[in-house]
Amino acid sequence: MSRPAIKSKQAPLKESDIQQAIKTWLMYQGWYVVKIHQSLGSHRGIADLYCIKAGRSVWIEVKTVKGRLSEHQEKYRTEIEAHGGEYLIARGIEDVEVLKGV
Repeated sequence: MSRPAIKSKQAPLKESDIQQAIKTWLMYQGWYVVKIHQSLGSHRGIADLYCIKAGRSVWIEVKTVKGRLSEHQEKYRTEIEAHGGEYLIARGIEDVEVLKGV
């Protein structure tokens, strides 16, 4: 008699896990990566990671699959892009792979 298959539900990744994986991958690709810690006095909406390589700098906001930008994060993104900066929303390494060839 065979047992019914047990479906294992894998817990969704936490934002901090995704962030660490992205940071590690970017550093492996030669990027200098700074994790921005939110604290009292921080600029509201500032992105989670700041990355620079070969004169190119990118702000990265890390989100889970269901995560959305807050109003302050939307405003920060708009300001960065209005000043010619690069801003990415990343839900996994695949979202930052566009930075591989730099």
